[in-house]
Parts: sequence; C-alpha cells; structure tokens
Amino acid sequence: MTAALEPGRFGLIDVTLRDGHQCLWSTRMTTPMMTPMLSTIDRVGYAYINILGGAVFDVCVRFLQENPWERIGLLCERFKTPCDGLTRGQSLYTFELFPDDLVELNSKVLAKRGIRVLTVYDALNDNRNIESSVRSGRACGMLVNAMVTYTLSPVHTDAYYVERVRELVAMSVDFISVKDPTGLLTPERGRTLFPALVAAAGAIPMELHSHCQSGLAPEVYEVAIESGFRYGYTASEPLANGASLPSTEDIEARARALGLQTGIDRAALADVSGYFGALAEREGKPRGRIAQYDPALYEHQVPGGMISNLRAQLQAMKLEHRMPEILEEAARVRKDLGYPILVSPFAQYIVTQSVLNVIQGERYRTIPDEVRKYALGHYGRLAAQPSDEFLERAGIRPEDISTEPAGAKLAPALGRLRADLGASADDEDLLLAAFYDESLLAPLRRPAPPLRFETTPLLELLRFLDSRPDAGYARVRWGASEITLAA
Repeated sequence: MTAALEPGRFGLIDVTLRDGHQCLWSTRMTTPMMTPMLSTIDRVGYAYINILGGAVFDVCVRFLQENPWERIGLLCERFKTPCDGLTRGQSLYTFELFPDDLVELNSKVLAKRGIRVLTVYDALNDNRNIESSVRSGRACGMLVNAMVTYTLSPVHTDAYYVERVRELVAMSVDFISVKDPTGLLTPERGRTLFPALVAAAGAIPMELHSHCQSGLAPEVYEVAIESGFRYGYTASEPLANGASLPSTEDIEARARALGLQTGIDRAALADVSGYFGALAEREGKPRGRIAQYDPALYEHQVPGGMISNLRAQLQAMKLEHRMPEILEEAARVRKDLGYPILVSPFAQYIVTQSVLNVIQGERYRTIPDEVRKYALGHYGRLAAQPSDEFLERAGIRPEDISTEPAGAKLAPALGRLRADLGASADDEDLLLAAFYDESLLAPLRRPAPPLRFETTPLLELLRFLDSRPDAGYARVRWGASEITLAA
C-alpha cells in the first residue's frame, strides 16, 4: 500500500462511520448500527475509510460501553478498503497528555488491529507534538497522514500554514491534510492558500477535510481539486452537511465535472445512503441539512456540534437567552488567549471560559485550570502570546510560558502500568488503564450483542415498522404484488 494515486483521479475518504455521526448524532452510532452495511460500504470505491477518532474512542467507552479496540478490529477485518484512524497527537483520544512510550504503544496496537493509515494532528499546530506518532506509525508499517488545522486570526496567515507544511515534509509523512473543523475556509482564501500548500508539499499528496457549517465547503473542495489536492473527506448523504462534511454524492459529481475519475460506484453509494437514511428515521436521529451562511461564525468560530451541546446545557439552566453573549465573548476570549484553534480540547476550554465570564459578570474572575495550563504552554507552543489583561488576571508572567514540546514534560509510564496490572494484561489493557478509571472499563468486559452483517431494504423496512409503536399495520406494494403486515 502506498500513498500514490493514478493521474486524473481524485480519491474520496469516507467519514460516515466517524465524523459524520460525531457531528450529527453526538457520536452515538453503535457497532450494531454499522455492521449490516459494511460489505456495501466496501463496494463504494473509497480510497480509505476513516473509522476512528478521539471522540469515537472516548464515547465507545464512556457512553456506549463498547470496547473500542474490538470495534476497530472488526471493521478492519471486514473491510478490504484500507481503514484510517485519527488520533490527537500527544493526547491520543482524551484531553490529557500522554508520554511517548504510550503514544508508541498505541501505534503498535492500531497497526496490529488493522489500521493502515494513521492520521494525526496537534490542536496547536505544534508539529513537535506529533513526532512520536509519525515515527511510531511508520515503524509499525502504517502510512501517516499529518493534518494542519485551519483557523482565522491575524497570525494564521498563508505563510504560517506554508511553514507548518514544510515542517511535515521534513518529517517524511505520506499525506498532508488541511483540517477545517468549523468550516471557515472560503473559496477566495482557498485560491491563495491551496496552491501555496501544494507547492510546499511537493510530491506528498494533499487532502482536504472541511466541515459544512458555513455552507461553503463544497465550493472550497472544488478550489482544492483545481489547486492539485488529491483526496477529500466526505460522508454519505444522510450524515453529511450541517456540522458534518460535504456529501460524497456532491463532491464526487464535482470531481467528475472537473474531468477527474473517483472510482465511486454510485449504485452502492445510493444503497449506503438509503440505509443510513432509514437508520436515522428508525433511531430518531437527525439527517444533515445544508447550512445557511452565517457571518457570525467567522467571529466566534465555535464548531456546530459544540454550539448544539452548549445550547442544550444552557436550556437546562434556563439561560439559553444568554447564548448570543457567550458566543460574542468566545471571540474575545480567543483573542485574549493568543488565538487558539477551536478544536478539541481548546474549543471546550474557550467556551467554558466564555460561559464563566458572562454568567459571573466579570471577565476572568474564575479561570479553569485547563485554561491556565494552556496559557503556560503546557500543551505546546502558542500561536501568539496571551493578552496583558488575561496574564495579569491569571497571575502569569510572560517568562513563565514554556516553549518546550508537550511530550518533553512527561515521564515514561509504560513500566509503571505493567507493574500495576501484572503479566496477564495485554497492550490493549495497558492503554485502556492509562486512559480510564476501572469503573468505566468494567462494562466493556460484558458479552457484546449479536451482530448482523447483511441486510436488505425489505428487512430494514420490517425493522423500522417494528420500531414504531404507533403503526398497527402496513401495506407494502411492489409491481402487481401487495402484502399487508399486521402488528
């Protein structure tokens, strides 16, 4: 397996089983929801299938009570299409930082489970924080896709991004992706930024991963294709658009209109979209909708999934009317903190600080420990120094801010974990114990529910009707035949 793609082709990377439901269904797609469609997804013709990310791994453990390693292994075994797994660099799947020995063990476990492309990013674009992932991923035989995360600020210029790409070229990664988590890219910015990045990347293929929150992402993908990008991340239609990524159907058609082949089997893709549309209906989950352009997005830059969660939390506290103030404050807090990118974990930190400022009626009266650690450089190099107002309220002097990479501050942990867990613990057990308390891990040892690996439209219709307590009977007609199904 290589990163090479034949001339005249544009490869599509599927995120339906990862970012699609992460953005639209709060990451609540279970493994049994996925398995009936795996063979059909495999026939669609994707270059890669993204099955893993930080939120997916974490939600599997905390909320779905599924063993994430088992899901990874099952999907990789069932798919002939190579599987792509995303990690958050030194943070892997949670918001904590982990030492290099655990990062390296994680790469070993992913490769053993069948991941063939390791995608990695650092939330600060401090590429020193992904060096251990890149090094260990390559050593384990995986291709490595390194992401640079896009945002808007006075310091995040085209030259800034070109320099980040040059750093990744020096690390000999196999792909370089532009990750746009809030959908802030515009076609106009793409026309200056994308050609510069393609030139800086040289022979390394460029990929685009842009969300649809502004409604502009499909047009941005066209500019990327015209600029020489070789791959794009998309989702099948029911789990595309809105806070998610563009639909495979849309981007595939745009690539063909630009004279490129995609290898997509549109009949198989229609079956996949039909299944997930029926699943959304049966499970009461939303379908993605094309977003309307909102200029306020370019001020607060808060991702759509976080806005939905924030609104729900404010509703519970009967404070939903303060939402506009909080989003305005988020723009000010981000500026005060030196323009961090609103991607996990810093999106959560910015929003939390903004809520505190608004609700308490005083800016920085309370500063969470995580925000203080960010400002001290605990997570890595800041894009710009925080404001004097913030530093004064936090009691931080400029000389207190660390310039070391995050991993340099962390002592090895693998030896201690092996001693604590004993010889019977395997590598997967060691990593889970490093990430989570035992109370969260105990449910993962229960027997998994039975899985279905094939389905038909009629079977899905019957399952849907069975899930509807308000349906006493249904009449199904096809051609000259008709059947009535009674409850």
